[in-house]
Amino acid sequence: MKVNGTWQTLMVDGSSLLVDILRDRLGLTGTKKGCGKGDCGVCTVLLDRLPVNSCLVLAVQADGMEILTIEGIGEESLHPIQRAFIEKGAIQCGFCTPGMILSAKALLDLNPTPTVEEIRQALSGNLCRCTGYSQIIEAIQSLKERKV
Repeated sequence: MKVNGTWQTLMVDGSSLLVDILRDRLGLTGTKKGCGKGDCGVCTVLLDRLPVNSCLVLAVQADGMEILTIEGIGEESLHPIQRAFIEKGAIQCGFCTPGMILSAKALLDLNPTPTVEEIRQALSGNLCRCTGYSQIIEAIQSLKERKV
């Protein structure tokens, strides 16, 4: 699998979850472990550019695929989405932030000018208990005119 731009060859147990391989074997702890049932979205990564709950994906299913985690989103500085989240106060406890940012990136890569409803739909798999979503939506809307 290609993780954050680098090919990784790993021997994994057939029952190993992608979230565990990313965190425990590759040290990519920005991918959080939450509910373990695919309900909260804190484990969201991009798998071939699409957001997935890595707690529901077997690592063997990612064979030959490209994975982007929060650690890979900004090359040497903050990504514009990360900056927008900071500027709009869309980060409070931060637990949901990596998944929210990756879901936003997937949306903006496909649709650089999403409506509020499209943003809500794209974030529907990510739960946030702190911000109430308004700042998160504002942050994503602020990127409509920027190239991300």
